Amino acid sequence: MKNSFKELKLEELFAKREDLRKKYFDLRFQMVVGHVENPVQKRNLRRQIARIETLILQAQRAAGEKA
Repeated sequence: MKNSFKELKLEELFAKREDLRKKYFDLRFQMVVGHVENPVQKRNLRRQIARIETLILQAQRAAGEKA
């Protein structure tokens, strides 16, 4: 799962980031309420978001260098 984002295009990375952010927000809300089965999932989502952010930044920098 770590490297599954590398094949995605920039637009797909943006969409995936928004999807993961929504899941992370919902999970945070569920943790406050107390209905979370897997608390490690919060850390995993945060790391996936960071991986996507890194790929987006790399793609934007590569596009800037080409221009």
